[in-house]
Amino acid sequence: MAGGWSRDGAEHEQMDATVNDALDRVRSAIPKGDSAEFCDECGNRIPEARRSALPGVQHCVGCQTELEQEAKAAELFNRRGSKDSQLR
Repeated sequence: MAGGWSRDGAEHEQMDATVNDALDRVRSAIPKGDSAEFCDECGNRIPEARRSALPGVQHCVGCQTELEQEAKAAELFNRRGSKDSQLR
């Protein structure tokens, strides 16, 4: 059910695009390749168990947690789902 200026099914396309964008962002953040022996941030040794469990890991648990919290705080507002973007 579309209303106003949008065509039928437009809201589903918008929701699908939002989900696909989120999946692409998560997939691009998955580490790949060889794991680092030392953390890129603090320089501490990354335990062998972590390197084996997560191929491509570049940070220790503490630094990775901080980086993820910073990234979460810096995420931009989803313009695709805002009413302002739908009115333009």
